Amino acid sequence: MPSTSNKQQRTNEKNPLLQTFDHAPFSKIKNEHFKPAFLAVIEEARKEIDAIITNKNAPTFENTIAALDYSGYQLDRVSSVFFNLNSAETNEEIQKIAQEVSPLLSEFSNDITLNEELFKRVKTVYDQREKLNLTVEESTLLSKRYKSFSRNGANLSEDKKKRLREIDAKLAKLKLKFGENILAETNKYQMHLTNESDLDGLPEGAKEAATQLAKSKEKDGWLITLDYPSYIPFMKYAKNRELRKELSMAFGSKAFKNDALDNQENVLKIANLRHERANLLGYKTHAHFVLEERMAETPEKVTSFLNELLTKAKPAAQNEFYELEQFAKDLDGIERLQKWDGAYYSEKLKQKLFNLDDEKLKPYFKLENVIAGVFKVAEKLFGLTFKEVFGVDKYHEEVKTYEVYDNNNNFISLFYADFHPRPGKRGGAWMTSFKSQFRKNGEDSRPHISNVCNFTPSTATKPSLLTFNEVTTLFHEFGHGLHGMLANTTYPSLSGTSVYWDFVELPSQVLENWCYEKEALELFATHYETGGLIPMELVQKIKASATFQEGMATLRQISFGKLDMEWHAKNPSEIKDVKAFENKAFEGTQLYPDTPETCMSTAFAHIFQGGYSSGYYSYKWAEVLDADAFAYFKEHGIFNKAIATKFKEHVLSKGGTENPMTLYKRFRGCEPKIEALLERAGLLSA
Repeated sequence: MPSTSNKQQRTNEKNPLLQTFDHAPFSKIKNEHFKPAFLAVIEEARKEIDAIITNKNAPTFENTIAALDYSGYQLDRVSSVFFNLNSAETNEEIQKIAQEVSPLLSEFSNDITLNEELFKRVKTVYDQREKLNLTVEESTLLSKRYKSFSRNGANLSEDKKKRLREIDAKLAKLKLKFGENILAETNKYQMHLTNESDLDGLPEGAKEAATQLAKSKEKDGWLITLDYPSYIPFMKYAKNRELRKELSMAFGSKAFKNDALDNQENVLKIANLRHERANLLGYKTHAHFVLEERMAETPEKVTSFLNELLTKAKPAAQNEFYELEQFAKDLDGIERLQKWDGAYYSEKLKQKLFNLDDEKLKPYFKLENVIAGVFKVAEKLFGLTFKEVFGVDKYHEEVKTYEVYDNNNNFISLFYADFHPRPGKRGGAWMTSFKSQFRKNGEDSRPHISNVCNFTPSTATKPSLLTFNEVTTLFHEFGHGLHGMLANTTYPSLSGTSVYWDFVELPSQVLENWCYEKEALELFATHYETGGLIPMELVQKIKASATFQEGMATLRQISFGKLDMEWHAKNPSEIKDVKAFENKAFEGTQLYPDTPETCMSTAFAHIFQGGYSSGYYSYKWAEVLDADAFAYFKEHGIFNKAIATKFKEHVLSKGGTENPMTLYKRFRGCEPKIEALLERAGLLSA
């Protein structure tokens, strides 16, 4: 009778995730493959770590630090496939597996950082660093690796290490649960309309999409959901104020209903566990722990930065809000502007001031044309070409795949693009990776990068036509994508977007600027029916409207940054009421009346599920960098090859190999100035 281990071995041999693969083998993967694969690759990674620890030779950079960075390659591949699917194509079974494997991964991570023998070897190399004649990248890796131990408990006593493991396991599960609740809430809500007058004001494309959605659910009439392509047009155009209110309240009350999907307890637990973890490691708060490894360095600096912006933005925001409120009053007799009125009257006012309607713009932004446009921008700046390929395995039929080449026809990257909402896909837009870039044994392993978005889908009569906001989102995520694609480092943990979080948004945000430039728009903004180029009049209006309500938009971002810091830069143990705490955090930044039934924190996935805890400020921080960087391009031409090459060589290709400010100064010649952002936002005179 075969032994259990032999039986397991045969099972593993049939598991596609346990074979050597380049492209992720999506079509061969079944859900039952994931957990056995995780168990096997974690075990394999443990053996690699054991080999480093038991090496009889004295610790060196190569046999300890480099070996550690290259270890766990198959684990990284399996993790990237699984967790990307859990975001882009999930179901209850995958979510259940995620709950089971996340603590295993957390435990394995702790097994490394809390391993005394391994830390001894790392510390031995670290203590000799001055004599080792290391390259800049090697020196960065050594410092990062040493800190990953010291910042994660290597110097703690055994009882504190045990508690750290418990905290990390709990946090892993809580963050998953937080995200699952939001997705469930989003999928659960439907506004079913059967009276066409309820859709008055809605553009034809949005009405058709609502009809199509209703049909797909075997319903008559129209369906409006909380997915952005459905939610945003309704909030922006629907005349029926009561229905806008209903939709707004449904969106704002996600995971805040004191039911099975409520996130209030999860938020409190996450904040308190993070604080306890930071204290265990010798830090005053979670924010102090996080910001030690950021450009901003301290919570005090972040607060000072946000307050400086607040001083500039608040007067402008208050003036803009007063103007909007007066406009709504004059137009429709609205006495007090509410949250569900903002997008509607802002769109009306924007049309009045600039005669610029998103619906007039959308015909010029057919999705396929915008994709071709962003590829053309990348070609003109960085010499890249994108070739669509059809033989690459995909996780959904809607996903497009491209091979990326440079001027010399060298293969640069595989690029996946997934653009439309589905029930198994979380909201928002993001860039991710299925395979990292690194160099080993003389071979340059090129990356597999993915952009995932939730854009307006095509309908029976119209192709996918993007709003201008969706166009900038596509460029934004593609900027992250370029950061991953153009990676050119030796070690995987320093590659691509593996940089400080307040630097990671620079490549994405800087690329958005091209969307506002005539020279770039002429590459792709053609009418989907006539082929006619976007009229210059519309281009000028896009530019003129770029600072429309920028004060209000800036104040909103500042409010989110401040809420994040309130949760993480103080002791949260006294917080009992999530909503009351949030209202206090928002003091001084709120323009609209509060709605007691809604709560931001319970659906603030960036900080409670994603990687932005104590880091939401980084969007505005990176805006300072991107405004300053684009000013450099504008000065010399937006397609200036020399400046683009400097950006590629000193920012995009370097990953986390050096301090980001060093890299930025090498590109720009000086530190960034906040004035560039204030000028672009029209806030200098505010």
